[in-house]
This record gives sequence, C-alpha cells and structure tokens, in this order.
Amino acid sequence: MHEAWWITIPKALIVVNVVMVFFALTTWLERKLLGRMQNRYGPNRAGPKGLLVPIADLLKLIRKEAFAPMAAKEPLYIIAPVVSMFTALLAFSVMPFGAGWTVWGHRINGAVVNVPISLILIFALGSIGIYGFIVGGWASESKYSILGSMRTCAQLVSYEVSLALSVLGVVLMGQSLNLQAIVDKQQATVWFFIPQFVGLCVFLLGGVAETSRPPFDLPEADTELVAGYHTEYSGMRWGIFQAAEYINMLTLSGLCVTLFFDGYHFPWVHSLDEFGPIWFVLKLFTLVILFIWLRASQPRLRYDQLMRFGWKVLLPIATINALVTAFFVVAVS
Repeated sequence: MHEAWWITIPKALIVVNVVMVFFALTTWLERKLLGRMQNRYGPNRAGPKGLLVPIADLLKLIRKEAFAPMAAKEPLYIIAPVVSMFTALLAFSVMPFGAGWTVWGHRINGAVVNVPISLILIFALGSIGIYGFIVGGWASESKYSILGSMRTCAQLVSYEVSLALSVLGVVLMGQSLNLQAIVDKQQATVWFFIPQFVGLCVFLLGGVAETSRPPFDLPEADTELVAGYHTEYSGMRWGIFQAAEYINMLTLSGLCVTLFFDGYHFPWVHSLDEFGPIWFVLKLFTLVILFIWLRASQPRLRYDQLMRFGWKVLLPIATINALVTAFFVVAVS
C-alpha cells in the first residue's frame, strides 16, 4: 500500500525535527557522560541536570557575530555548511524506523522514503557531503583551513572505501540493497552481527573515522590545532558544520543498527514491533554512547598511523570478509 503525499510531507518534517532534537540531546549526553567518565559533573547550570545547555548553545550561536575573512569566496563560503547539513539530513530519510502503521485506513510507512537502492543512496550522499568540508576550507582563503580540508578529504575518502566494503557481506546475505529488505531478512533468519562480526568491527572503526571522532579526529584535533576546515567560521555557520557532524554520527549509528542489529525489531517478541521507533532509538543511542566512550578513553592516532590503519589494516580485512561471505553464499545457494 502506497503512502499519500499529504502524509509523507508532514512525516518528513517531523523526522527532520526529531533528528535535530536528537542532535541537541546528543551534545548534552556527550558532555554529561564525558564528565562522569572524567570524574566531574559536566553541564549542571542551565536547567535541571544541564538539560537546557543545548538551547543555551543555540542562543549563543545565533547572537554571536558571524565574521568572515575579507578574501573569502562569499557564495561558496556560505553554501558549504548548508551542503554538509542538507546531505546529512537527507541520508537519514531512507532509514527504516518502523514496520509501518495503518491509521483510519491510511498507510504510514516506517521510513520517509523507501527506495530499492537506499544503501547506495546513503553512501552517495555521504560522498557529496564531503564537498561541503572541502569547499568550506578552500573558500575561507586561509592556509590553515585549506590544510584542514585536505586532511579531512584524505581521511574520509580512505575510510569510506573500507566502510563500503564492510557492508558487502550484509548485502550478500540480505540479497538486497534496500534497507527495509535487509531488516526483513534478519527477522526471518538471524541478526547479521553474528555471521558478520568482522564486518561489524570494520564498519564501527570506519564509521568513527568517517565522522572524525576520536581517536580519528586529527583532521580537526580541536584540543591542539585550530579546528581544521572550519577555522574561519563562527556563529551559526560554524554551528551548522557541527550539527552536520553529529547528524552524520546519528546516521551511521542508525545504519549500523539497521544492517547488523535487525533495525527496529525487538528480539523474539513480534507483538512489540508496533513500538519499532522506540527500539530503533534505544539501539541507536547505545551505539552513540560507544562513540562517546571511545572519545573519553582512546588516545589520538598520529596522522601517519591513521592513514596506514585505514589502507593497510581495515581495507584488507573488509575485502577478505566480503570474499569469504560471497563464497559462503554461493556454496549455500
């Protein structure tokens, strides 16, 4: 049953706003967990338990002066963060968060849009989002920003290869590039993190690098360097870049849940599938907490170690895993 357009549009707006709320809550959760892991309180001034800190951050970014270098290439300088934000939100739109519901005779699908090649679409949008980081650094007309954007480009491109290869085993076992079909296949067989444990490990490591999170955050290295490609950004322009990074982390976490952990399904209890969005969010934030834990506990890699790890470790492992899975699928079929 197809979904009416007057249902799809409001649902898309709701999903976008929910993702933005999740982004704000993720910033609060990260500060709170890092505080506890480092034996300090974390945010505790704005609102109960610091819950209003994301709102305070938003007000600060809105009120802060949005300066720009005099030599900046103005149109591209302004558009770059918008491109990164737009592609991050668009990638989340193909994520299935529920089995769908029928309300008053009208069908509501469990995804904003369901396309046959949704997995490829997510990787394609991620590749386009990289242009926002590159163009932002180049258009700033600052040597520090350009160097930061070059390092970001090199890291994201190198680890994107490993990330794409890590999901080939899931595609072979799910026999589809459609995320909904992959979730349904896991429901009929077994969660794919069991036979694809190697692929899961490669995906998690590649995902951490793709989102420039510690210990793979050398393109920015905000504790030592000048913040990389967005050095010359301030105010909401800088805030949009930060939002894009966090939403990319949410998208990759949701993709990992969908590919390896049966998406929105609750294990063994099919009667609870109508609460699919709840299970999906719980699984998603479990992986987000893993991202935060890595930031609190792991030392940063040097740039030569970082690049060598991507090409000489993750890439061969992902390739071998894909070949072994292909041999197994062919042998069984």
